[in-house]
Amino acid sequence: MSIQVLKPKFEIEECIDAVRECLEKGWTGMGFKTVQFEEAWKKYTGHKYAYYISSNTVGLHLAFKILKMENGWQDGDEVISTPITFVSTNHAPLYENLHVTFADVDEYLCLDPVDVEKKINEKTRAIIFVGYGGRVGQLDKIIEICKKHNLKLILDAAHMSGTRVNGVCPGTWDGVDVTVYSYQAVKNLPTGDSGMICFQTERQDKLAHQIAWLGINKDTYARSNKGTYSWMYDVDYVGYKYNGNAIMAAIALVQLKYLDRDNVRRREIVAMYDKAFKSNPNIKVVPAPYADECSYHIYELIVPDREVLLSKLAENDIYAGVHYRDNIEYSMYRYAEGTCPKAREVSEHIITLPLHMWLTNEEVEKIVAIVNDTVK
Repeated sequence: MSIQVLKPKFEIEECIDAVRECLEKGWTGMGFKTVQFEEAWKKYTGHKYAYYISSNTVGLHLAFKILKMENGWQDGDEVISTPITFVSTNHAPLYENLHVTFADVDEYLCLDPVDVEKKINEKTRAIIFVGYGGRVGQLDKIIEICKKHNLKLILDAAHMSGTRVNGVCPGTWDGVDVTVYSYQAVKNLPTGDSGMICFQTERQDKLAHQIAWLGINKDTYARSNKGTYSWMYDVDYVGYKYNGNAIMAAIALVQLKYLDRDNVRRREIVAMYDKAFKSNPNIKVVPAPYADECSYHIYELIVPDREVLLSKLAENDIYAGVHYRDNIEYSMYRYAEGTCPKAREVSEHIITLPLHMWLTNEEVEKIVAIVNDTVK
């Protein structure tokens, strides 16, 4: 059997039972399980507010739309972001006609606070921080910069389900204006595709609910949960169809019960990798602060010749990946060419090794042997 770079593991029978409950009740859309999962996520993370949505990407769009509305940002105002991320991170500001200014990355492949501060100008309105691979990076220093320059901070926590620092979820830290999570198909807490947006204020949370439901001021669940169907509502905004559904939430509720268990196993695999590569001078491991509490969605190495290693692994039915290509290489972001040299260097040499719940210790040892034998 081949070894994939990412492969979700579902608690299948429990998930089927949870989905069956939705089908039997005849409630597969917004509400019921989505509300239950929002409450469960708030309890798990410590967030005061949480709204279940159809993906992390739509959550990032909602974050920028609402912050722009509330703060009077203008088209062309700037957001500082990272080039080492999935492209959806950097598309989100563009949906609201904001300009992305790229800052370079640090040793954790998160935003480098020193370069971030250099990129701030009179048009800068916000910073979006990506918790790359589940790492918290230097988020605390980014928060200080945002407070110093009166900037909003969006935490793209797509990889951070289960990440903590001294037992505390980073998305709840003072200074983080909004946190957006992903429960996409191969994430640590997998569903088919869904996400969560967690604002810091009740006002913003209510606005997120409304804009994600076509601008309507009462969602279907609220109108149907009083014994009779209340058909009367108003529409205050041009909104979107971004809400999550009960089927995905039913799966999420089951998977949440096993998230901490699964993240412990991820850290065990990471420890095996780290120990095996520590003495290889041609391999650089991407480190993580607070490694004993990191969710480790992906595991990355920086090697001299990535293509040779990818080919050698594939010859042995082991399929690694690349997370991520420097976004500045994409044609639409090429205006920033030359502004993030470390990100470009990393992008040309990074490789993602398999990391998921199906991996056995023997398979990890096989991967390690091939990597160390190839990268000499």
